[in-house]
Amino acid sequence: MTALLMSCSYEDDILIKDADQSPAISTQDTVSFRDTSGIFDILNLAHPGLEEVKSAVEAGDTLAAAKALLEYWRYGRTAVNPYIDLINTTISETDLRIADQACEHRFYVKGFAEKEEDGVATYYLFEDKSKNIDWNFTTDKVTDQEFRYQRHRHQWMEPQAKAYRVTGDEKYIKSWIEVYSDWLRTFPCPTGKVYPPAGGAENDIEYEWKGLQVAERVLSQMNIIPYFIYSENFTPQWLCTVLSEFAKAVELMRLNYYTDSNILITQSQAVGFAGVMMPEFAKAQEWAEEGFGKLADNASSQFLADGVHYELDPSYHIAAIADFTEASDLLAANGRTELLPSDFTSKLQNAAHFVMDMVYPDYSIDNWNDTRSASYTKNVLKRNFKTYSEMFPEDGELKWMATEGAEGTKPTHLTNAYSTAGYYILRNGWDANSTMMILKNCNDPLGGWHNQSDNGTFGLWIKGRNFFPDAGCYAYSGNDRTTWASTRYHNTITVQSKDILPSFRKGELKLLEEGEDGSVTLVTQNTPVFASSEDVTYTHRRAVFFVEKSFFVIVDELYDGGVQSKKKVNLNYHILGSNAVVDDFSEVCQSGMHTEYPDGNNILLHVFTETTQDFAVDPKNTSIDFSDNIGIKSGSRKGLQHTIREPLDGAARFITVIYPFSNSFSDNTVDAIFTDNTEEGSAGTFHAEGAAVKVTVNGKEYELSYTLN
Repeated sequence: MTALLMSCSYEDDILIKDADQSPAISTQDTVSFRDTSGIFDILNLAHPGLEEVKSAVEAGDTLAAAKALLEYWRYGRTAVNPYIDLINTTISETDLRIADQACEHRFYVKGFAEKEEDGVATYYLFEDKSKNIDWNFTTDKVTDQEFRYQRHRHQWMEPQAKAYRVTGDEKYIKSWIEVYSDWLRTFPCPTGKVYPPAGGAENDIEYEWKGLQVAERVLSQMNIIPYFIYSENFTPQWLCTVLSEFAKAVELMRLNYYTDSNILITQSQAVGFAGVMMPEFAKAQEWAEEGFGKLADNASSQFLADGVHYELDPSYHIAAIADFTEASDLLAANGRTELLPSDFTSKLQNAAHFVMDMVYPDYSIDNWNDTRSASYTKNVLKRNFKTYSEMFPEDGELKWMATEGAEGTKPTHLTNAYSTAGYYILRNGWDANSTMMILKNCNDPLGGWHNQSDNGTFGLWIKGRNFFPDAGCYAYSGNDRTTWASTRYHNTITVQSKDILPSFRKGELKLLEEGEDGSVTLVTQNTPVFASSEDVTYTHRRAVFFVEKSFFVIVDELYDGGVQSKKKVNLNYHILGSNAVVDDFSEVCQSGMHTEYPDGNNILLHVFTETTQDFAVDPKNTSIDFSDNIGIKSGSRKGLQHTIREPLDGAARFITVIYPFSNSFSDNTVDAIFTDNTEEGSAGTFHAEGAAVKVTVNGKEYELSYTLN
């Protein structure tokens, strides 16, 4: 849910209404009203304010009881929802378009649109030839399973509710009633059903009643009802139906909690929120205690020792923090803080600092794993930092991030290692002219779904430009997901262009140290098995030297432990945009690229190898666009794949120099050699204790080495 600028209770809202202008309560056409939803059996009729409802029920007058319930729901409730603003409701142009298109059965499904022109999306039409709603609508343009799942999260209904509140146009509530009624008829709640554990083919059976679908509907309905409740079309019978279906959804969710994951957090949040914001239900206290109890347990278990969410995806990490902080805010607003332990939010401080370290100085974030960076604009990230700063008011660094440096304390650390998760940050500053590298080498032997097999990849941001944007995910399923998540579409090593198998993401930190001159040495290691050679476990050692905190030297070694597989080994790189040029150094068995941006903010990349058997350079094999959101190609990258054959009884060894320049590319010269294999015939020898190279840039020599204990 999205927090708005101002919250209010239902009592607050009635204070601004003139009694004569209050909408009349609609009556039914029939003389008597049967509570076909069973709502009065699941309400706590002893709840303060429901006295008239209780009396009518006891008298057997269900019509009067339903009318009294609607009157109470409009004007008698005291539960506070801090995530809506009924007094100063606003709506964005995008949400208004979503609301209007939904009236035409063009339903907004997050991340999917039939077309988009000049930033204006047209959503898919969910109708059959008879103009009836077609909930099973499919299109050849979309193969991602998320399109099937997310339609059942009803993401257009809250925009419709806000549109009604802002405009007063009854078409929005009529559309909501029509569509939601049709959905309920088509997908009646399978009350009491327990589904198999999440995962596998069973997800495609009744997925409308599983996982996030149910949780997000429950959360949004608690916002939707208050916006619509004063409409003359919101009848007593409709209220009884909506509340009854709400309770059914909560109870089904309780039977089908996930064992872990971000989905469990959202499920727990939905159940707990229902207990606090819907205290009129007989099971409200039970819901509240159970939901917030699970949230409290997961505040520890879902974050690793270094503060990173265990799914290793920054977007889910940010969402998890939001779920926890929203829970704390809700309880504070309703005076129910006893439902969470006093140290609940303190466990999130390291998690907030991870976000701070992963954000580039221009308040952008990369597309790591399933992160859709388009969703994390500067304004969104600043709002998050404001929330973190309010949670931890003594933390000057978070305040500095929240205020763009206007207040608080500027961070002073220039390196950081989240070594349990496998994210490493090297930078020379925190301002717009800084250089910042993030290297990803995750420890994820269970092969988490939201984590990609790209250990060793990195992003590099220099003076406002992300020169190596991550490919992103593009899709949550199907061939597109497989393609965009491929190891070779990242800045790391592959064998025969094949993927690292998911259960062999075993990243570890070997060394991180700063030299006396401020230079930094980072050494990470992974032990991958590639799809092309399942019987061979390799060692991939990647050392990054941040030389003079100005340029980078990357030393890669891939060693098979003496198995003598002699496979072709590829070093893959991807540089941003059409301004990237591939350089032809094939005569000397080298490769490279450089950029030619007219603003002078450019880099060169030059690759050297110690052995050159079967040397080849493919500037096309790894070229692919990058995606900032599902189904969107956001920009282009120039790919380069440098290939050699692994030497017999040895390692494929590469040196890459990445050097920023502002003058002409031709004015820069780069050379590099390994210096730890000097004897004849020793080329390709792997040294477990370390490596040494000599790099020459524009005539200046740099002796670089590391030694492991």
